[in-house]
Amino acid sequence: MQNINIKYINGPDVAKLALTDAEILAAVEEALLAQGNGGTVIEPRVHLVPESSEKGHFNVLRGYVKSMGVAGVKIVGDFVDNYKQDLPSEVGMLNLFDPETGIPKAIIDATAITDMRTGAVTAIGAKFLARKDSKILGHIGARGTAYWNVRLLDHLFNFDEIRVHSRRPESRDAFKERLERDLGKPVIVTDNWKDCLDSADIMVEASRLPEPKPLFLTEWVKKGAFVVPYGTMSAVEFSLTDIMDKIVVDDWGQCKPGRPFGSLRRHVDEGKVTEETLHAEMGEIVAGKKPGRESEEETNLFWHRGLSTTDIALGWALMAKAEKMGIGQTLRFA
Repeated sequence: MQNINIKYINGPDVAKLALTDAEILAAVEEALLAQGNGGTVIEPRVHLVPESSEKGHFNVLRGYVKSMGVAGVKIVGDFVDNYKQDLPSEVGMLNLFDPETGIPKAIIDATAITDMRTGAVTAIGAKFLARKDSKILGHIGARGTAYWNVRLLDHLFNFDEIRVHSRRPESRDAFKERLERDLGKPVIVTDNWKDCLDSADIMVEASRLPEPKPLFLTEWVKKGAFVVPYGTMSAVEFSLTDIMDKIVVDDWGQCKPGRPFGSLRRHVDEGKVTEETLHAEMGEIVAGKKPGRESEEETNLFWHRGLSTTDIALGWALMAKAEKMGIGQTLRFA
């Protein structure tokens, strides 16, 4: 049997590769385009809860992107109290495979990938569903994915005003400092949800609640706004979907009844949001099979649970760049 080698790209390697905003968005949009054209396989994520969801859990995501010629499995831990040990709350590992032979191709630190691809999906959702002249962003949450939400949204919209809020003052202050340094513009920190979200053009809710609690009030959403709620536990009122002109998801298979977690979980389980009432999956919009925003007055919502294919797309982009730059290690597998 011939030798089998795999590429190992660790966290410092990912940092050295330094994917640009444009590279991140392009890779993720290609995965969404492939999905919209039927060129992907997305298995709904599964969860492993070692003790209780209050401590944390593992997400296992599986997928295949035909245009990239790669399949993958990502395992990511989501442990909310990790900050107490100076550890990231979300730590992931991505394994890539040859879909023709099943032979492993790469092992990649997916911690940054998880953050980047989530922010990219949020930003691409806004690209197609938000008003082009959106100038005020309200963002709840300062977790790892939050940084890329704000950074990639600002890359597309160049906001006049960015407001952020997080439960812990030290967390939101550090978030502000990082954003101001990297974006080169002032960021407003608020100590409550209303001041952060009320009447913003784009409203993103990425909180980390231990249990569902309606902290995001429907009355704060102005006509024409774009709303992205994706906390693991719902923070929105049950009435939120009543005012939406379009409701879009990343993948209905991960949102449909019986799946755990998610911002619109109650809405789906109680039949308020169904496959029939959805406007589209985001891939259908990217592929031009369903329209995005069609008027300035539309109020739109995008709920994304996280796509394995977008993790795979960024892993694929990192591998390609690593080959060009000579970064990463080759490991003997068999």
